[in-house]
Amino acid sequence: MAELTRRRLLGGGAAALGVVGLGAAGIGRATTTRDEKSRIVAIHGNHQAGIETEPQAFAAFVALDLRPGTDRRDLVGVLKVWAQDAHRLTTGVAGLGDSEPELAEDPARLTVTVGFGPGVFGPGVFAPDDAAKLRPEWLRPLPAFGIDRLEDRWNGGDLLLQVCADDPVTVAHAVRTLTRTVRSQVSVRWVQRGFRNAVGTLPEGTTMRNLMGQVDGTVNPAPHSPEFDSRVWNPGSPLWLAGGSSLVFRRIRMELDTWEELDRPARELTVGRTLSNGAPLTGTAERDDPDLDAVDRNGIPVIPPESHMARARPRNADEQFLRRGYNYDDVDGTGLLFASYQADVDRQFVPVQQRLADHDALNRWITPIGSAVFAIPPGFGVDGYPGETLLEG
Repeated sequence: MAELTRRRLLGGGAAALGVVGLGAAGIGRATTTRDEKSRIVAIHGNHQAGIETEPQAFAAFVALDLRPGTDRRDLVGVLKVWAQDAHRLTTGVAGLGDSEPELAEDPARLTVTVGFGPGVFGPGVFAPDDAAKLRPEWLRPLPAFGIDRLEDRWNGGDLLLQVCADDPVTVAHAVRTLTRTVRSQVSVRWVQRGFRNAVGTLPEGTTMRNLMGQVDGTVNPAPHSPEFDSRVWNPGSPLWLAGGSSLVFRRIRMELDTWEELDRPARELTVGRTLSNGAPLTGTAERDDPDLDAVDRNGIPVIPPESHMARARPRNADEQFLRRGYNYDDVDGTGLLFASYQADVDRQFVPVQQRLADHDALNRWITPIGSAVFAIPPGFGVDGYPGETLLEG
């Protein structure tokens, strides 16, 4: 009887498992095919993906250094490997030699963006005369700002991988795949991981908030607009960079303990915006134009001239750029990974940052502790790789 019961259980179990298996298979198919095109961001084109792309929920910024003895041929090899693996990973296919191929099945809007630091133009890759002509003038460390407390462990880098997706597992797996395959030519200098709100938690198009509670990134050029094109994409100075951009990457620590001691009105005066919806203190909606000349009945400016918004507001069209930041919260503290993209760092970013460094009311609660500048090469085709306009020109 016990054996009969066991057989019956096994038979019933097998039948049940067959039904469950069919259901699971159906669920699996739905998972991998649900609105699949919306889960894939095209990697090839005139511009690299990951800049004009609607920001994903998670990001990892990885700076790498060329190992001693790495020459141009080695660098081209690294970039070709990245181009091939990035194409596979962004379409839900495992990278070559991937030991965990199942982790690549859902691309989750994965993008991989490659950048060049000043070290790419060193003597190992270019002759000095060629490097001087090819390296953008702004591709160097930012000027020393009085508010900076930079730590070497968060600064610089010869190469950058910006990896973004709507799933942290996808990001982690892509970073591992892309760095593991090229370790003989490059070494990881630092990795900084950030996050925004998870997909589906906020209406589409909602501006992110940083961990101080501020709406962060309101004044951005609209994607796919003439304003975006002129502010973000390099027109060809130098020629190889046409269609590319630049990235200023800053790690900004937040002093939340003392920030939280302020009452809400004091925080809003510091920022220059209403915290509930990001509206300027002279308006009612986030994207209302602020009236910096407005005063109250006592003649006091409604928006303090030293508030963050007033200091950051562009003084001319050149002082506009794209902000695509991510929060961080780890054992080293809490803050913002500030990523700024522009055609020319010196003309667009530096004047605004200098103004903020000189006299921004928010400086008491934020401290830049990391800084790096990268040139972002233009896009590339199916048979190409990022930076081919530089390295094969």
